[in-house]
This record gives sequence, structure tokens and C-alpha cells, in this order.
Amino acid sequence: MKKLLFSLLLVPLLALAAEGELRLDKAPDVSGDNEALQRGARIFVNYCLNCHSASYMRYNRLQDIGLTDKEIRENLMFASDKVGDLMRVSMKSADAKVWFGTAPPDLTVIARARTSELGSGTDWLYTYLRSFYRDESRPTGWNNVVFPNVAMPHVLWQLQGEQVMGADHNLKLVKPGTMKPEEFDATIADLVGYLKYMGEPVAGFRKKLGVVVLIALAGLFGLTYALKREFWKDIH
Repeated sequence: MKKLLFSLLLVPLLALAAEGELRLDKAPDVSGDNEALQRGARIFVNYCLNCHSASYMRYNRLQDIGLTDKEIRENLMFASDKVGDLMRVSMKSADAKVWFGTAPPDLTVIARARTSELGSGTDWLYTYLRSFYRDESRPTGWNNVVFPNVAMPHVLWQLQGEQVMGADHNLKLVKPGTMKPEEFDATIADLVGYLKYMGEPVAGFRKKLGVVVLIALAGLFGLTYALKREFWKDIH
């Protein structure tokens, strides 16, 4: 059972392609939006961290997206006491396997792990989290288009509502949730953005540093060329 979930759509948002192959929806890019990442962190801590660890991520890395130690302690720390602690759950893997049939995976690098020929890991997660539907034949009462017979239930069904699989193999919302479809999509985008951020918290800094390095190299190339011309001017 995995608690990193969501699902919602008013229309059949996720469809099967003509040959029956899955099509992934494009995940909105919120990587440069600290407010979106903060919302995603809140969703993760409240709905995912109950079962899933992020054991390579420390709470204090949330400072990089604009949160203070005080905000982290008061709003995002429910299973630990120190801001420098790793984001782990107290549930033991052995117990989880007995209760749920399989141990919920660590989610630190899930956005990278789910990259496939179908698309990026963020596209996979964005589509997966919006693709749960009612299936009474499953132990949890839920199934998923992207991950058939998944062990994880749809923990955020109250936000999205209940979807069913139609005869045309499209998902249809039959019982609305507390969120409108567009609100739920935005919520999932924030969560997926945070999951991507967790996989490489320094990605933003790395990209900025890369630009600076390229500019510096271009400047050095110009100086090197000018020196070359100066040294060889009498020969040419």
C-alpha cells in the first residue's frame, strides 16, 4: 500500500492509444516556483510520508525552497524532532510487507526511477497519480491505469472523488471530490514537482552554475585568442 497518491478528472483525462499503448500526460514544470514546491512538500508530508520514506532527503533542505527552520518544524515535521533529520517513517519494512503485501518504496529518487521510453519520470508520476479508479475486485478497492493491479490505494480520493473505467476504456468521474478537477491537477503538479526536487535538490544551483561556467569559459577563450594574436602578430 503506498500513500503517495491522488486522482482526479472530470473527463477521461487518461486514455489508451489506438494500439492499446499508454499515453502519459505532460507534467507541468514547477521547478522554479518555490511556492508550488512548498505546497508539494506539504502534500508529501501529510499524505505520502505516512508510509513512504525519503531517506536520502533531510528536512533542512527545505530551506532551499524558501522555508525557515521555524516553518519546517511547525508545519512539516510530524515524525522527527530535528530539522537536520532524514525524512523517514517509523514503520518497519517487515511490518509493511505483512500489512500491505509489499513494502512501500522510498521516494527520494522516484522521479528519476520512473523515467522510461514512454516519457519522463515526472510525466509518469503526474499521470499515475491522476489515474486511480474504483475496482471492487482489488483488495484495496482501487486500481490504476498506469500501474495495473497496484497495491497502493487511492489515498486522496476524497480530494478527487471516485473515477470508474468506462466501456470505452476511459476514466470517468462519477462522484466529485472536495476539489475541482483543475484544482486537483494543480495539486498533483505541485506534488510531482516536489518529488522531482527531492531527487536532486541542487539542480537549480547546478544549472545556474553551469551558465556562469560557460560564460567564464567563453571569456577565457576570448582572452586566449587575443593573446595568441598578440604573440604571433609579427610572424603573420
